[in-house]
Amino acid sequence: MTQNEGIQLVERDEEGVVVAFRDDVLTGLSQRQKAIPARWLYDDAGSQLFEDITQIPEYYPTRAETEILEARGEEFAELIGAGRAVVEFGSGSSVKTPLLLKAIDPGAYVPLDIAGDFLRAAAAELSGKFPGLPVHPVEADFTKRVELPAEVADMPKLGFFPGSTIGNMVPRTAVDLLREMRATLGTEAMLLIGMDLIKDEAVLEAAYDDAAGVTAEFNLNLLRRINRELGGTIPVEQFRHEARWVDTYARIEMHAVAQADVEFEVAGESFVMQEGESIHTENSHKFDYRSGNTLLLAGHWTPVARWTDAQDRFSLILAKATVARAAP
Repeated sequence: MTQNEGIQLVERDEEGVVVAFRDDVLTGLSQRQKAIPARWLYDDAGSQLFEDITQIPEYYPTRAETEILEARGEEFAELIGAGRAVVEFGSGSSVKTPLLLKAIDPGAYVPLDIAGDFLRAAAAELSGKFPGLPVHPVEADFTKRVELPAEVADMPKLGFFPGSTIGNMVPRTAVDLLREMRATLGTEAMLLIGMDLIKDEAVLEAAYDDAAGVTAEFNLNLLRRINRELGGTIPVEQFRHEARWVDTYARIEMHAVAQADVEFEVAGESFVMQEGESIHTENSHKFDYRSGNTLLLAGHWTPVARWTDAQDRFSLILAKATVARAAP
């Protein structure tokens, strides 16, 4: 096995179905407010659609974060130091990663993603750009503690979690994830994490419901994935995409809304939805300075530095693993 083939930590049944995907879908569709965790939006097709989303005019986060990464490289290098193993959680196509790797002179790169084929293709492409850098892709659900490759066991780690993916989770789940990241990376680790900022409602809703319909396609692809991988019979054409700003929770919610009464099966189980009912597929929480720091502290990370783009739309925060204390 070459370093770019990596390792697989995703549990599948005898038919090749991802066990956690099936369990989450069946549990989520059985709830009064049907809901499926956002991480399942990212199969290979969904990952490619998300990359398409990052290029649309209304979707500002990728451009804003890239601006920070391009402008602050010297500061990253000074604060992070050379020789760390960069562990990217939910790496996708790793398009922002080269900007960080060029700045900090890492000892290795470990991309973690649940979309295996997409992961390995991206890892191979990045290896071509950094021929002297060891790359060790790991197909895994990064929401749980991950056993990193032996080759990086003794290296100090930098977790990289761009794109405000942390905002996809409710606060309790986000804190759990941050603690799992700390367990994965070790006590001497650092974390560079993206957090989208609270802004005008119209700007936010447009970013998640673009005029070209790319985000709608991304959202409804989850239903197609269920049909494809779990033997589903969901009538996808009877659902529409909807993005909602919920001010109480400072988040955009994505829903797949039934446009008529529908009945369908998934993995041998039957479900019924009435017109207007929805499947809640994603949250995207937005933060300010205080709420972002509080979330990190609850997850056992201590903020060290914070950067925003020129328009204060997006933030990157550098944090270090919190040292255990006996008292406040």
